[in-house]
Amino acid sequence: MKNEIKNIFLAGIGSAAYTYEKASKMVNDLVEKGKLTVEEGKELSEELKRNIKNTTENVKENVENKPLTKEDMASLLKEMNFVSKDEVDDLKLEISKLQEKLDSLTNNQ
Repeated sequence: MKNEIKNIFLAGIGSAAYTYEKASKMVNDLVEKGKLTVEEGKELSEELKRNIKNTTENVKENVENKPLTKEDMASLLKEMNFVSKDEVDDLKLEISKLQEKLDSLTNNQ
């Protein structure tokens, strides 16, 4: 069980790294388009690195120092900004509603 939980958190760390890569690319794109200065882009990138590092350290400490409870796991997932199943379901519903509106507008033309 502990290995499974550890694997989940390692996956979370991987997700955080992937998120950082995507955010860095977006920052670079904004710098290239002139919407951010190079200095602002560097600051934003450094802040992202710090946030990822802090989150990773918190997760590592929690996994290594004590057994995780359900509440601990929920807290860590919330801290890592993971969306819940309910939030995903809400987004799917909203997308469906918007698609229906778009379809009705397209059909009326």
